[in-house]
Amino acid sequence: MKRHLPVLALATVAALALAGCGSDPAAAPKAAPVGIQPGQDVLSDVRRSEAAAALLPAEVRAAGTIKLGGAVGTPPGAYYPEGKKELTGLDVDLVNAVAAVLGVKVQREDAAFETILPALGSGKYDVGTGNFGVTTARLKTVDFVTYIDDGQGFAVRADNTALTTVTDLAQLCGLTIGTGAGTTFEATLNAKKDVCAQAGRKPYEVKVFSENGAVVTGLQQGRLDAVMSTINGLRYQANQPGAKTRFLGEYHRLDVGFAFKKGSPLTPAFQAAVNELIKDGSYRKILAKWGTADSAITESLINPPEHP
Repeated sequence: MKRHLPVLALATVAALALAGCGSDPAAAPKAAPVGIQPGQDVLSDVRRSEAAAALLPAEVRAAGTIKLGGAVGTPPGAYYPEGKKELTGLDVDLVNAVAAVLGVKVQREDAAFETILPALGSGKYDVGTGNFGVTTARLKTVDFVTYIDDGQGFAVRADNTALTTVTDLAQLCGLTIGTGAGTTFEATLNAKKDVCAQAGRKPYEVKVFSENGAVVTGLQQGRLDAVMSTINGLRYQANQPGAKTRFLGEYHRLDVGFAFKKGSPLTPAFQAAVNELIKDGSYRKILAKWGTADSAITESLINPPEHP
């Protein structure tokens, strides 16, 4: 496991990265992030569903709590707004909405992304969040309940005109690519490194970081040629006036879901809760608040196959 920064430090790194201002906290943006409405109330109308709650294991209904390990990064997923101690974001609203439907409280612990899935197996957490994509490899050890359709994309500095899109990883040969530790992006890049050798070209180099903000900073400072991350996150970031990054588009779509240890009895209840939110319209309101309406799903699924 890699050492990770304390929660407030993570928040500062993320804010600085998005501001494109190096290490000067005074230059961080004060206004609300572009494309989202973080103060909008989308949860007050969410109601408990007795049918969904009945699917919870008896011991969970009795305790009334669920332990969650969640990754903290940059908008729109889960982040700490500058100067505030309250976590917010798409994942946070969806977790709280599901909890309201099920009539339980969430005991959240902020955790490094790469530590969450292993901790599910040990029983430290009941559920994990962090924009976890559903992949064939992960399905061997983790159960998923889907809640959005996001996936993999690339971004470069705004002044980089050499890359306009990435549809084949051979386009990255000879470049330095940054990404997050323990992610599907890291796995994809490492698994396909041989495409450059097959093309008779210099391989690309993969640099891995534990903090999302460090990836963005590396790109902005020219130490990385491109970054691979979530479609929604990169699109959001490119819309920030100070970010000076350019989104290159989608590379591979993935279902994203709440993560559970294999065989967890919680998955039917979470699936029913997400589908209740879709049915009553709360789901659409949450996604619209965070500028991710085009990632909406029509039905939550348990362990769907990875997108081809």
